[in-house]
Amino acid sequence: MSNTLPLIVVAAAAITAAVIDVRIRRVPNLLNGGIALIGLGLAAMGLGRIGIWLALAGCLVGLALMLPGYLIGATGGGDVKLLAAVGTLLGPGATLRAFVASAIAGGLIAIYVAWRRGRLADTVVGTSALVASAGACIDEIREPRRDNRFAYAPAIAVGAIVAALV
Repeated sequence: MSNTLPLIVVAAAAITAAVIDVRIRRVPNLLNGGIALIGLGLAAMGLGRIGIWLALAGCLVGLALMLPGYLIGATGGGDVKLLAAVGTLLGPGATLRAFVASAIAGGLIAIYVAWRRGRLADTVVGTSALVASAGACIDEIREPRRDNRFAYAPAIAVGAIVAALV
């Protein structure tokens, strides 16, 4: 089957999630569930680029890759579910590529957001401490007064679209 339909669905779903996340700082469960159902439906009907088993595997890969970030408080649950849902459209290999591209895009977005907030130096120092401590100082990320959170769905959208194009 052509890659056009899955690419359109991935782009529409990911961009919708990104816009919503930027506006309300959440990715709704209804949206993530709908994306997953569409991905599984396309796979089951043979209209996607992958079959049903690869769609399910893509979902599991997306979940497995994003879950550690959620467990340490570095990302939200909606972001985890978004990559898992998009994984039903991409399959496991492309979901891994989407994750890597999302991490790169997320890093660039984080640098931009920190710069705009006048916190670039503090962010670099904090990130270095987090990496050096292997996550032991994660409370620094969670601290609401630090103003270091940003919507991550746009990064996932970039990663998913890049992976769908490759």
